[in-house]
Amino acid sequence: MDLTKGLDDLVAVALVAALTPLVVALLPGPRIPQVVIFLLGGVLIGPHVLGLADTASIQLLANIGLGFLFLLAGYELDPRLLRQQPGRLAIGGWVMSAAIAVGVTGGLTAAGYIRDYVPVGLALTTTALGTLLPILRDNNMLGGEFGRHVFAAGAVGELFPILIIAVFLGQRGSFVALASVALVGALALTLTFVPRLARSAAMQRIVTEGQEATGQVTLRWSMVLLFALLAVASRFGLDVVLGAVLAGMVLRGWTRHLKMDTESLEHKFDAVGYGLFIPIFFIYSGMSFDLKSISEDPLRLLIFFALLLVVRGLPSLLVYRRALAPVQRLEMTFITATSLPLLIALAAIGEQDGVMLPSTAASLIGAGVLSVLVFPLIAVGLHRRAALTPADVGITAEETPQP
Repeated sequence: MDLTKGLDDLVAVALVAALTPLVVALLPGPRIPQVVIFLLGGVLIGPHVLGLADTASIQLLANIGLGFLFLLAGYELDPRLLRQQPGRLAIGGWVMSAAIAVGVTGGLTAAGYIRDYVPVGLALTTTALGTLLPILRDNNMLGGEFGRHVFAAGAVGELFPILIIAVFLGQRGSFVALASVALVGALALTLTFVPRLARSAAMQRIVTEGQEATGQVTLRWSMVLLFALLAVASRFGLDVVLGAVLAGMVLRGWTRHLKMDTESLEHKFDAVGYGLFIPIFFIYSGMSFDLKSISEDPLRLLIFFALLLVVRGLPSLLVYRRALAPVQRLEMTFITATSLPLLIALAAIGEQDGVMLPSTAASLIGAGVLSVLVFPLIAVGLHRRAALTPADVGITAEETPQP
């Protein structure tokens, strides 16, 4: 590849990433999530519009961005939460979504509307936790019991589809893929014990003294962990998203055992991930977006957009009927129906395997973009209008001010 052309492409992508916060700040009305501007900017500079950049030269950086996005999602996931009531309800909601997705995609396949029912059905059960976190955090929607349910629903909406992608949508048979998942999972579990083998006073001193300045020990070893599990997952024929999520979960265990300064480490992740690699992934996805397919059949996009709400969102109204207030159940409906990164991954996998039509892939991604643009805004609007109790924002009875 021509080095000059690659650098020119990288300049165009970096310019889109740098201009995005300014565009978001200057646009009137409710604040649009940056990911939407990343995607639109990618469409603009991509081969289908201005042709200022080519996807081939930034594909590796985009894959790292995808890995970083799911590393952060895995890092936020607390496995203990899945064994508690929020986790049990989230799993029940996802199973209900999966059952609805089977019926819906079966009907669409029988009608000849799609031929790729497995990736499409799976896409309709996903939730974009990694994309939602900044939006919900900025609007104080992650505290209290409601926040626990949001984390659980988002984690299940990412983790379960990722496992199914690894087992059923890989290039190998299901049994071999399942064995590969087990082996990679066992490797990740083994890695969680590494800090216990290195808890000497000297190691603690190295970690403590090397976290900042030029050493950056914790950040560098976090990157080693991410790249290693991405490479292992790829070598086993699994989707790299699984390796990224496992890396995040392992990293959470490392911070706990080594007693790291997690706040400092999380700031570094935000700087490296959201500052560099994650925007490249979304801009790359926009560059790959097939506008022609959507313009030829816009109804397909709107159907998938509606199905995201029906399949993934509506079960929340039933599942959380005894756990959340009515307005919070409605908020959960729109939060769980928001999906994008896994839609992009599933569309790429489906097209590579030859089971997904380009028009279906483009419509799925377009529906995901609409969901990120519309559903969180509705959830935030409902949250702001609702009368909140102290527990809803994370204040316990002991902390409640006395009159």
